[in-house]
Amino acid sequence: MQQAGAGPRALTVVRQHHSLGAARDLDFGIELLGLAKAGRIGPTLRLYRPAPTVAFGQRDTRLAGFGAAAQACREQGFEPLIRKAGGRAAAYHEGTLIVDHVEPHTDAIAGAKGRFAFFGEMLAQALRSTGVDAAVGEIPGEYCPGEFSVHGTDPEVPSHQVKLVGTAQRVVSGGWLFSSVIVVENSAPIRSVLTASYAALGLDWDPATAGAADDLVPHLDVQAIEDAVISTYGGYAALAHADFSSLQG
Repeated sequence: MQQAGAGPRALTVVRQHHSLGAARDLDFGIELLGLAKAGRIGPTLRLYRPAPTVAFGQRDTRLAGFGAAAQACREQGFEPLIRKAGGRAAAYHEGTLIVDHVEPHTDAIAGAKGRFAFFGEMLAQALRSTGVDAAVGEIPGEYCPGEFSVHGTDPEVPSHQVKLVGTAQRVVSGGWLFSSVIVVENSAPIRSVLTASYAALGLDWDPATAGAADDLVPHLDVQAIEDAVISTYGGYAALAHADFSSLQG
């Protein structure tokens, strides 16, 4: 794997067992990037289950229907937030797993596109290890479309594919943050809030592309996917584990 680079690599895995609140969870990833840039932490993987959130992209805020979209989120119990990364609106809740991977890097910009391909395939591999027929690539009509989205194929209806993982990246001088949202359980509320949000924004998409891993492989849960992600990362780096408190000042 090219992104693994030459020589030994170490990665500290931190499980955040409780949400800090929608806005604080989102901001904390950026704070970790700042710590990595400053050399205060090394390569770190933070995993957590978020509070119900719709993270809008910067472009969404410039659309006439943004206010109505944000209100639609609140009415369905999701907090509307604006993320610093690009893309369109993406929804997540306690049935999803967020993986924030931060690393200090002297030339973080140089490998930005390669990270999308590399970590997208790594996450697809983790899903495949749990029985999901997963692959990297945009599917027609998906929400927050991206070349390196991870999708799954319905084993009963091979023509039906659903987006399972969205990825975003923030790169600064001295470090990078690669954030992934894996939808594992309870896709109906996500599909509902995205339908309302995208309608308000005037954006076309196909609600059938919004799904969860347990729609394809029944009984999968967030813990199983979290364990699979960590196991797969074990092929990328030597893993150490730390308490979440170690990241808090």
